[in-house]
Amino acid sequence: MSKRVSPSRRQVLKLSGAAALAASVPGLPRPAFAQEAPDARHGLSVFGDLKYAPDFSHFDYVNPEAPKGGTFSFQAPYWYFNQNVQTYNTFNSFILKGDAPPRMELCFDTLMVRAWDEADAVYGLVAETVEVSEDGNVFTFNLRPEARFHDGSKLTAEDVAFSILLLKADGHPLLSQPLAVLKDVVVLGEYRVALHFDGTQARNFPLAVAAGYPIFSKRYYTAYDFKQSTLTPPLSSGPYKVGKHAIGRYVEYHRVENYWAKDLAVARGRFNFASVRVEFFRERQIAFEAFKKGDVFYREEFTSKNWATEYNFPAVEDGRVVRREFPDGRPSGAQGWFINTRRDKFKDPRVREALGYAFDFEWSNKTLFYGLYERTASFFENSDMKAEGTPSVAELALLEPFREDLPEAVFGEAIIPPVSDGSGNDRNLLRKANELLTAAGYKREGAGLVGPDGKPLVIEFLNNTVAFERIVNPLIKNLERLGIQASLRIVDPAQYQSRLNDYDFDIASRRYSLSPTLSDTIREMWGSKAAATPGTYNTAGISSPVVDALIDKAIAAETREEMNTAARALDRVLRAGYYWIPQWYKSIHTVALWDVYGYPQETPRYFFPVEELWWIEAEKAEKLGKAG
Repeated sequence: MSKRVSPSRRQVLKLSGAAALAASVPGLPRPAFAQEAPDARHGLSVFGDLKYAPDFSHFDYVNPEAPKGGTFSFQAPYWYFNQNVQTYNTFNSFILKGDAPPRMELCFDTLMVRAWDEADAVYGLVAETVEVSEDGNVFTFNLRPEARFHDGSKLTAEDVAFSILLLKADGHPLLSQPLAVLKDVVVLGEYRVALHFDGTQARNFPLAVAAGYPIFSKRYYTAYDFKQSTLTPPLSSGPYKVGKHAIGRYVEYHRVENYWAKDLAVARGRFNFASVRVEFFRERQIAFEAFKKGDVFYREEFTSKNWATEYNFPAVEDGRVVRREFPDGRPSGAQGWFINTRRDKFKDPRVREALGYAFDFEWSNKTLFYGLYERTASFFENSDMKAEGTPSVAELALLEPFREDLPEAVFGEAIIPPVSDGSGNDRNLLRKANELLTAAGYKREGAGLVGPDGKPLVIEFLNNTVAFERIVNPLIKNLERLGIQASLRIVDPAQYQSRLNDYDFDIASRRYSLSPTLSDTIREMWGSKAAATPGTYNTAGISSPVVDALIDKAIAAETREEMNTAARALDRVLRAGYYWIPQWYKSIHTVALWDVYGYPQETPRYFFPVEELWWIEAEKAEKLGKAG
């Protein structure tokens, strides 16, 4: 049976980035919300900055007057499933056993709700207010007495305590393991409950628990075994509940008309569709044909070739289907080919830098990606943490103590990847690569390149999908022009993960997603300890006391400005290490839709929850014959 990350667990990750999986961090300064008096407050953020006042009426990115009704239908995304198997066999999406359908999180309430136009702020849903102890380790939630499950029963502090402790004991590892830092959940009254952390929690983890962990009915799960997969729709309290469904074909979530929270500020203007329908298809082309016919109304396109060449069918030409691009303001993180510096042949940064000159992004973007992507330059791409230009005074204050240990390039313009002439064979770039290799002690012997140790330079790219062949092969050809023996090895996903865990590779492709608020997880990506520990995310084997010190600065920052400054300094050092060949990113959502929808003018920066924010335009639907 395949195992994958279900919607509810994805929601936790979306909420807090890697914070939900962060390891403990003893001795860090308390977040801003913990430095205030423990008065009840309506919202939380790591640095104490909240956009919305206690009396706010709705989030700015919703339409509070959006009409209700209609159906939002979309295809279950293939990346959601392991091995592209489009089906489900359980509605319990909070345990390891079984495969639940997407969007089960619509059925469950949480203590608080994320504001998607703020970096990490959460506001009260089931919890009307929250109090934080002076040491930042106890979060006491005051619940709304009106909260109800769908059967009309009360939602109380007993349910909250039961739910979190149940997930800690028996939940999916992505939910249970982070809760190791939770010492206890104490019921203080019918509508008052306290979460006690042990003081080693990542600074944004309590927010992730409040806004990412579902609340179950204690009475219901006392009668039903939580540890078993089941196709019995669960009792829940959220804006939707499981409706009609057919395994392998579709599942519908029906809006709860008497949803207890529908008039709260955090819910106003959201959950406008009468039903959200997820369609399942055996093959990608069949799914696309269903969209073209109008059996599915919405499609986000993830393939650049399809976006550029396949949307020329009659419904597009006559305007019934429209294509839209919506901004994606989330940090895109770092995506690239990471070079395993644990291997002797990659110890010299000049060798690593030379490899980057062989990737002609401009040619690839024009020829393979149809101009859809932008070049990744930063480890914090598409975020306020990205270093640009020369270092600021504040950045220099962090970098100067390490000047003797850093290349001079760190103190100049932020390093960006080379820009080619787009020919696929830019001789100027290859000449610069050759100069770097020569300076590193490499010389030509016939068609090959031999290093100072007398060994030829041989490189293998490791991947788990043939989709990268068309991208890697031109890169390999350019490396061969430099005299490097390069090849691509494609292995199955299990072997790929095993080799990554053991660092048994030369170069491997990977993408790191980051949250707008950094947590201890970045140690797993770039810290020296992680470099020597099997199975971490430090793919390149980065081991640098300077990097470690700047990671400490970023995590210990007491304001967002301080964190961004430390991140930019860290970014400069990482980029000057040439640990990767940067790839690409897309700062937009490319969407095709049957023209029946309305949507807010403002797209929230940090998420794109279409099924929560859009609505059906009745006149448009009538005109297209889609009103039903």
